[in-house]
Amino acid sequence: MDRPQNILITGAAGYIGGSILSDFVSGTNGSIAGARIHAVVRSEQQVHTLSKLGVNILNFELSDEAAVAAAIDKNESNSMDYLLVSNLLQALGRRKAVVNTPVYLIHSSVTTWYSEEGGWPHGNLKDTDAIYEKEKELDIPHPIRETNVFLVKKAKECGVTSFNLAIPNIYGVGTGEGRKISILIPALIQASIALKKVHKFDKDGYPPAAHISDVVALYRLVVEHVLQEQKIPNGKDGYYFVQAHRAPWWAYMEALAKSLYARGLVADSEVETWPSDEAAAQALHFPAQFIRAMGTASGGLEPVNAYRLGWQPKWDEQMFLDHADDEVQALLDLGKVRTSLFDKIMTSATN
Repeated sequence: MDRPQNILITGAAGYIGGSILSDFVSGTNGSIAGARIHAVVRSEQQVHTLSKLGVNILNFELSDEAAVAAAIDKNESNSMDYLLVSNLLQALGRRKAVVNTPVYLIHSSVTTWYSEEGGWPHGNLKDTDAIYEKEKELDIPHPIRETNVFLVKKAKECGVTSFNLAIPNIYGVGTGEGRKISILIPALIQASIALKKVHKFDKDGYPPAAHISDVVALYRLVVEHVLQEQKIPNGKDGYYFVQAHRAPWWAYMEALAKSLYARGLVADSEVETWPSDEAAAQALHFPAQFIRAMGTASGGLEPVNAYRLGWQPKWDEQMFLDHADDEVQALLDLGKVRTSLFDKIMTSATN
């Protein structure tokens, strides 16, 4: 391939985006190693933090349409988006019209939406099913559904090849230069320490999950296929469930309780049931309308597309349970998680 290969990573100071950036920069094999990497951040402090990586760092908000357009035009970049899609799709579409080369966008959605508690009415689901058609026909106001539908329609309109990776509950310490821990599990640990008691919901959940290293490995696989111009499911067929295993919440809360009690951070090793969903939302600092889905959802998802690409996750359910103490240590080492990030994600999804 003669033309330059460019990758634009948004959210490059975040948990997922930062870990992807770190992996791409450190890799020495494959097409990514020869690509020009550009990273989007939102503050001068983040620019300083990432400056040592030797990549082109861009400082702007994705809500700034002019800044997004300028970044795409200047860097001729393929893109990877974690919060907003509209401005990127329009800018990529204009870029394609000018240079007449393929452009791509990898969007990160969430698996929680595809559960009964999350509002999904169709039951069990493979990522090879006609998900887009199902979502398009639903008359359910939900920011994730609306963004997923918009992604497919707008990408086709702009001539952009799109992929939608549905992210599960992620755990493990990230490798980026910015935020290194996830949101949900650190919030559960943080609330337990504050209340001196570990809590669970009145209904057990068994949602999809994946270690951050396995999530990054799938993004690498997708990008390698893109850069090598290999045709893989995209657009309305381009849904990928990033599910390495399931997370048994009640069993995990018991593992956290043992860890926290051994460290003297909670009063005892017993797990108590939240008195109400509202109490859980208040303690965890999450939006009350989503707390039930976050704490009790299971969903019958079957990932197919990722494994067809050759994805081979290294972490499984037992490893997840066995390393609960690592999550406690990570929170103690790295400080409080900013659960307000969840509000920003949900707000962005509706714009």
